[in-house]
Amino acid sequence: MFIEGSYTMEALFEQLGLKSDADAIDAFIKTHQLPEGCALSEASFWNDAQRHFICEEMVEDADWTPVVDELNMLLHADAHTT
Repeated sequence: MFIEGSYTMEALFEQLGLKSDADAIDAFIKTHQLPEGCALSEASFWNDAQRHFICEEMVEDADWTPVVDELNMLLHADAHTT
């Protein structure tokens, strides 16, 4: 169980089984940009467990939702620049 305030981007990356240091997160975001219209949960780079976790958190509007939303925005950053 997570303690309130521990729902951070670093903790999300740990939860997803990814490297969670600042450099690794920045590199992931830069190299995994999604096109407009591609749902975060449908990205091809997630494994089944990661996809399930993301979907579950969004559907349930769970504690992780604000951080998952932030990751979604960051991974779509290139789609919103022209």
